[in-house]
Amino acid sequence: MRISRSLAVVVAGALALTACSGGDKVDTGGGGGGGKNVLVAAVSAQPDKFDPHTTSAYPSFQVLENVYDTLVVPNAEDLTMEPSLATEWTTSEDNLTWTFTLRDGVKFHDGSDFDSADVVYSYNRIIDEKLSNSYRFANVKSVEAPDAKTVVITLTKPTPNLLALIGAFKGMAILPENAAKDLDLNTEANGTGPFKLESSDASRTELTAFDDYWGGKPKIDGVEFRYITEPAAALTALKAGEVNWTDNVPPQDIESLADDKEVDLQSTASVDYWYMSMNFARKPFDNVKVRQAIATAVDRQAVTEAAKFGAARPNETAIPEGSFFYSDYAPYEPDVDKAKALLKEAGVSTPITMGLMVTDEFPESVTAAQVIASELEPIGIKVEVETLDFATWLDREDKGEFDAFMLSWLGNIDPADFYQQQHMTGGSSNYQGYSNPKVDQLLTEASTEVDQDKRKDLYDQAAKMIVDDVSYLYLYNPDVVQAWTPGLKGYQIRADRAINFEDVELP
Repeated sequence: MRISRSLAVVVAGALALTACSGGDKVDTGGGGGGGKNVLVAAVSAQPDKFDPHTTSAYPSFQVLENVYDTLVVPNAEDLTMEPSLATEWTTSEDNLTWTFTLRDGVKFHDGSDFDSADVVYSYNRIIDEKLSNSYRFANVKSVEAPDAKTVVITLTKPTPNLLALIGAFKGMAILPENAAKDLDLNTEANGTGPFKLESSDASRTELTAFDDYWGGKPKIDGVEFRYITEPAAALTALKAGEVNWTDNVPPQDIESLADDKEVDLQSTASVDYWYMSMNFARKPFDNVKVRQAIATAVDRQAVTEAAKFGAARPNETAIPEGSFFYSDYAPYEPDVDKAKALLKEAGVSTPITMGLMVTDEFPESVTAAQVIASELEPIGIKVEVETLDFATWLDREDKGEFDAFMLSWLGNIDPADFYQQQHMTGGSSNYQGYSNPKVDQLLTEASTEVDQDKRKDLYDQAAKMIVDDVSYLYLYNPDVVQAWTPGLKGYQIRADRAINFEDVELP
C-alpha cells in the first residue's frame, strides 16, 4: 500500500458511499467534535477493515497509519528507513542475520507493555497464516526473541531491502501478542501509535489521542475521518470550514487553488503508478500481439491529461523519473495503423469487445477508461467501461472475473515493490495471471543482489520484458495533492501518501 503501502503496495480503495458534503460546521480554531480540538479529514472512502495484516485498502491504511507502528518507518523527506519501534539494528558480515534493539517504554493502547514477543507474534502470524504480505518474508528463516528488547531475523539469502519489507507501510504493523484471539481485528484495533481507534460507521471513523504515546502525546485531541467520495464536495467542505484537511482534490482545480487564500494546497511527486491490465486467462487477451496492439493504440499523454490535468507524468514503466531505479524504456508510440497490423498478426478478427473494470470511488479511473475506450475504437475494439463500487471491484479481481481492469499501486519504496508480486508467476498480486520464467529469474536475483548497479540492471531487464509482454500497460505517475485549512501546522505531505497527523496543530 501502503498499499498498494503497500503499501506496499499495496491497492487503493474501500466500500463506496454517497458523498457527504454537509455536516455540522467545524470550529477550526478549536476543532469540531463537541468543542474538542479534533482534526476533521475528508477522505474518499470508508475503511474495509482495521486488521493491518489482512486489509489491502488504502482508506484503511489512512486510518491505521495513525494507530499502529512498525519496527522501522520511511523518513518523510526521502523515504529512507529510520527507527520507530526499533531504535537500532545491526547485520552480520554475511548479511543473513539482522538484530534489532527495541524501544523502551512503549505501551499499547490498552496499557500493556510492548516487547519482542509482540514482534515475533506479528511476523509469525503473517508467515504462518500466509497472509497477503507473507511474500515479504520469503527469505526469512526465523524470527526470534532472545530477550524482551531484542529481535533477531535470520535469512536464507541476503535481502538488501529487508528494512523496506518490514517497515514500508502499516501492513507490517506490530500487534500485541495474541491480538487475533483477543480482538475482532476487522472492527477493533490495539496499537502503539499516536491515536486510538474510538469508533467507525458508515459516515466517519473517529480516533482519540493516546496520552501514553512513546513519541509524546499529540497536540490535537483526535482525528475524525469523514467519507466524501466526490472531490468537488470535499473541496467545498474544506472551504466551508466543515473539514480541516483533504486529499480528495479535483485535478481540474489544482492550478487555480494555488492562489486561493481559503486553502493551503501542496503537492509533491509520488511513488505511485496507474496502470491497466488484461486477463491472460481470457481470449483474445491471452495473445501478446493483441495486448501489444492495445498498448500501441493508447495515447498515454491524452489519458494523463484527461485524468490528472497537469498533476502527473506519462510513463511506460512503473518507477517514476528521478528514482535511481527509473528506466526510460518506452517502446510504444500511439499508432492506429501499427495497432491494426498487430491485431492482424495475432489472427484475431474485429470487432472485439473488452470490459474495462474501474471504480467510481476514484473518479480519475473512470475518466481514464473513457479516454482509452475512445482510443481503442478506431482499431476495432469496443470497450465497455464497467464502473463498480470498490468492494465489488476487489471481489471480481480476486475471482478473475474481468477482461481488463484499471487502478494504481501506492506507496512503493523499493523497486521490488513496483514489480515483484505483480509479475512473478503466482505472485500474490498477479491477478492478471502473467507468467514468464525469465522475469521470475530476474526478479528473484534482483531481490537478493546487494550491489545497487547490478540490482538496477536486473530490474531494467525485467521491466523491459514486462512492458513488452504487456503484463501491465503502464499509464502515468501522479503527484500527491492535498489541501488543508490555512494556519494548520505540523503536517507534512509525503511521496508515499502516508497520512500522519501526530504532529498537527489546528489554527
